[in-house]
Amino acid sequence: MTPESAWNLHPQVSVRPEPFGALLYHFGTRKLSFLKDRTLLAIVEALTDAPDVRTACERAGVPEREQARYLHALDTLAASAMITERAA
Repeated sequence: MTPESAWNLHPQVSVRPEPFGALLYHFGTRKLSFLKDRTLLAIVEALTDAPDVRTACERAGVPEREQARYLHALDTLAASAMITERAA
């Protein structure tokens, strides 16, 4: 996962916001993921309209010095197919 890459929520994933963050359910794989903070939810929601991950983080209010933590979380979501990389 790089800040310059572009990602989308997988089309088979449903997002349910919760007070702690959100639940993500993948209807294809039947996997459930927990987003443990609202900022990560804001980033995931911003991915579709953002040209890249860095912009999605900025739109969610994450300063550049804190983006590495969220890149790691997004990498985990990518590994479980909750998000998918967009074609260039």
